[in-house]
Amino acid sequence: MPESPNSHYIEDERILVELTHSPLDVSEAVSSVKSPKAGAIVLFAGTTRDNFDGKPVTHLEYTSYPPRALKTMVSIAQRMKERYDMTAVSIIHRLGVVPVEEESIVIAVSAPHRHAAWKAGEEALEMCKDKLEVWKLEEFEGEEDGVWRANRDEATGVQHTSRKPS
Repeated sequence: MPESPNSHYIEDERILVELTHSPLDVSEAVSSVKSPKAGAIVLFAGTTRDNFDGKPVTHLEYTSYPPRALKTMVSIAQRMKERYDMTAVSIIHRLGVVPVEEESIVIAVSAPHRHAAWKAGEEALEMCKDKLEVWKLEEFEGEEDGVWRANRDEATGVQHTSRKPS
């Protein structure tokens, strides 16, 4: 798998992490973790929903500092491989505008057994939400200004008139 400035593939560890402005392909993520040694594949696809706190969302826009975010993604993937004996791990996060119903993050893991795969998939997502250097701008229908938030559950946002997080 070729690397680019926004992706990193560790072949001998079967780890793929990527930041991309392109729509995410869940079947490609699953294919990246398939192995004859794996009896289970778990996939998480986080999608943009049409509302937040009762306000209609038109889209989300993600930004990051790719060199730092990729290092964090590799660290999370390596931790999942070591802790749960994963066969392969793939973490792909979309940047830029992500319309409603499209994926912003895809995490795929494979393991010899389902129990470890379930745990690793969930923990990888929670670690991404907690540690990954990705921020999102929520754009609401009928409002001029969006709200920048850390990409975490329950994160307090700050309304901005500019297009860049402060």
